[in-house]
Amino acid sequence: MRSISVTMSITLDGVVQGLGRPDEDTRGGFPHGGWGLRYNDEIMGAEMARGMAEPGDMLFGRRTWEDFHRAWGSATDGNPFSTHLNAATKYVASTALGDADAWQNSILLRGDAVETVAELKATPGPALSIIGSAALVRTLHAASLIDRYSLLIHPLTLGTGTRLFDGPAPLTEFELTRSVTTGTGVIIAHYSRH
Repeated sequence: MRSISVTMSITLDGVVQGLGRPDEDTRGGFPHGGWGLRYNDEIMGAEMARGMAEPGDMLFGRRTWEDFHRAWGSATDGNPFSTHLNAATKYVASTALGDADAWQNSILLRGDAVETVAELKATPGPALSIIGSAALVRTLHAASLIDRYSLLIHPLTLGTGTRLFDGPAPLTEFELTRSVTTGTGVIIAHYSRH
C-alpha cells in the first residue's frame, strides 16, 4: 500500500491560495497572489530538495496539474524542481479533464477522487505526494487517505482567500515528526497521522 503526503504553503490564517505569482489563482477576486515569494530562502530550498530526493509519484487535482504543466512542463532550465516534476509519474484526479496527454508521464484518474485515489493507494508502488491541490487535499483528508503533511507556515495573515480547511474537517490527530525554521520566519512542520 502506498502512502500519501501533502506539501502545502499556508498563512497563519490558513490561506493556501495563489502563493507563487500574482496571476496564479485569482478566483473570487483574490488580490494577494504571489504572497509567498518573498519568504523563499536557502533553508526552504534545501528542505524542499530533501523531499524531492525521496522516490515517489505525484498526485494532483486538475487545476494544479494544469498550472504546474504551464509553469514547469516545458522547462529545460536545469532547475532540480523542473527535472523532478517532468520525470515523475503524475496522477491527475479529475472528472472534467479530457486527457492528461499534454504533460509527459501523466495519468488521468477519471471519476470520483476518493474512489480512484483509494484504489491507487491500495496498489503496490512508490509513495504519492501532493503539492498544492487544496480541494483534492480536503476531499482526501475527509476520507482519511492523507498520511503526512509538510506545512510551510508563513508568518503573515491575508484575511481572504481559499483556506486549507474551509468548513468542518474530521477529527484526525497528527504527530509532529520534524520541524525547521527558515531565515525568513517560515516554519516547515512535518506531521504524520497517528
